Amino acid sequence: MPTSLLLYGLLLLAGLLGLWLLLRHGQERRYRRLPYVAPPRRDWASQPLPTTPPRHRVALLGDPGAVATDGSDPILQLLEHWQRQTGPDGTIVLLGDNIYPTGLPAEGHPGRAAAEARFDALLATLGRFEGRVVLLSGNHDWNKGRPDGWEYLRRQEAYVHQHLPAAHYLPPDGEPGPISLQLAEGLLLIVLNTQWWVQTGARPAADSRQPFHELRGLLEANRHQQVVVAGHHPLYSNALHGGKFTAKQHVFPLTTVHKRAYVPLPFIGSLLPLYRKTVGAAEDMAHPRYRKMRRRLLRVLHDFPGVVYAAGHDHNLQYFEQRGGHYLVSGAGSKTAFVQKGGRATFVHEHQGLFSLDYYGPHQTWLRTLEPPFDAPEVFRLRLSSAPAAMPVTPAPPTQQT
Repeated sequence: MPTSLLLYGLLLLAGLLGLWLLLRHGQERRYRRLPYVAPPRRDWASQPLPTTPPRHRVALLGDPGAVATDGSDPILQLLEHWQRQTGPDGTIVLLGDNIYPTGLPAEGHPGRAAAEARFDALLATLGRFEGRVVLLSGNHDWNKGRPDGWEYLRRQEAYVHQHLPAAHYLPPDGEPGPISLQLAEGLLLIVLNTQWWVQTGARPAADSRQPFHELRGLLEANRHQQVVVAGHHPLYSNALHGGKFTAKQHVFPLTTVHKRAYVPLPFIGSLLPLYRKTVGAAEDMAHPRYRKMRRRLLRVLHDFPGVVYAAGHDHNLQYFEQRGGHYLVSGAGSKTAFVQKGGRATFVHEHQGLFSLDYYGPHQTWLRTLEPPFDAPEVFRLRLSSAPAAMPVTPAPPTQQT
């Protein structure tokens, strides 16, 4: 009898799980690849943009490492259009994962030619821009976080200095940062190498806590400025690295590793999403190293309302308003992946594209969602709230530039 009860219990559990997955799959089919805007912000289209040009624009593009090399890439075409519109009063920030799948291999490596071709196509587009270009590194640029990743990172940085010498590769030499760069009067960019905290193997020596003290000091000294903090890893996400999975991934869990790995593992397959949500692979928010970095970084940023934090990593577009701060995920530079609607998110879209920050004045910043083709209707924009300007008590230290 106990065995029969156990069997019936397992069958009931399997049936409930199967029903839940069917319901989830039906819901996902209705909203996937459609833009989601939280109810309080659904009047966004009624808010017109200023009629005067912005004083400075910042394009935030993450994970462009798999662009097409034949001139047909929609993101590169969109970026070209943005560059022509913007002119010299703009900055492009690449948020890491600049070369898929494993950064820039050594010369003679079988993957070197393909990596160079993709990176050259990206650098050629950036090279035609009149404004400033800033590149960050992501986990794929560090050979997907493997112990020899620092070599890959340094090789990529040297390649950028050789082929696009006017660009800034920050922080230099794989250091954690923070590094600051004055983009325009009253507008400061601060760059962190978030991969440093989750990387295994060799990396530049540094105290893991000191960068957060330095970041707090920079933000305190620059309260009178508008500030963008850029790193590769998101601090909020409704997607894979934030522990969100599709119903299909519960049944075919190996598709999270390779899109075409359709090996059915029903019920057992739910263990992988559960693992990545609670324990985490090295690139997931749940992983202890990532979790600790995120907690320390949020502890600082939550004390400075109005700051924008921009990241890539997840292959979609997401915007979160949390405790007066603005948190972006702009990782749809060459790939797209599932993103769950709702939760803490103000806006999400599973679509290629990028975010643009348009700065009109000290208290007027507009977040715009740009998606290919360049003449496509806008799916979301928002005037960002900012903290009241306050002059620092002591003079701000000079910003570092490379």
